[in-house]
Amino acid sequence: MPKLLPAPFLAAALAFSPILAQADTEVSFYGGYQTAPHSVVSGNDPEATWSGEFTAAWEGKSTAMPPYYGLRATRWRSDNWGWGGEFTHAKVYADDTTLIDNGYDRFEFTDGLNIITVNAMRRWPGKWGDKFTPYVGAGIGFAMPHVDIQAAEGAHTFGYQVTGPAVRALAGVRYEVNDRWATFTEYQGTYSMNKVDLENGGSIETNVITNALNVGISYSF
Repeated sequence: MPKLLPAPFLAAALAFSPILAQADTEVSFYGGYQTAPHSVVSGNDPEATWSGEFTAAWEGKSTAMPPYYGLRATRWRSDNWGWGGEFTHAKVYADDTTLIDNGYDRFEFTDGLNIITVNAMRRWPGKWGDKFTPYVGAGIGFAMPHVDIQAAEGAHTFGYQVTGPAVRALAGVRYEVNDRWATFTEYQGTYSMNKVDLENGGSIETNVITNALNVGISYSF
């Protein structure tokens, strides 16, 4: 029996399909270094040791399997303006102190904290010469993390959930290699609101910010 694609890939493919059907399209793939600041977790987990709320200290572990990466498709409507879709496989792991202090064996979104958005893009060709093009973008969409949460000897919550709205912002510079290929580097930040249903009947909520420095490659057609 063929293996099914993970849900975030299917959602991203549906978002990108009307973009890829048109000309003047740029497809970009990137990896990089991603982190996340602390966030407050609230709600109820009857098998953990905390009550009310606690602060989770997050680690990104960008190169650990599965790694941090992203895919973006942009339809340029003019020399300066475009729109498109983007999928980012970000990750957050609660650090060891957070796990021990709150009674967890696992508390992470690591396959991943998937962010899917529709973007508006702005670029300035020719501003920095023939080869370098600065650009910015912003998007709105939703989070579909792979939830991996387990209190010590408790029920294991493990699977994809649509957990709430998400936004992203990015700014970078593109270097044109030839008419089809380019490389780029950029800063990208995301903000997602995540409400998670637990296998033990509880639920938790946390709003996660990610910050990333990306390096990638683009193909235009």
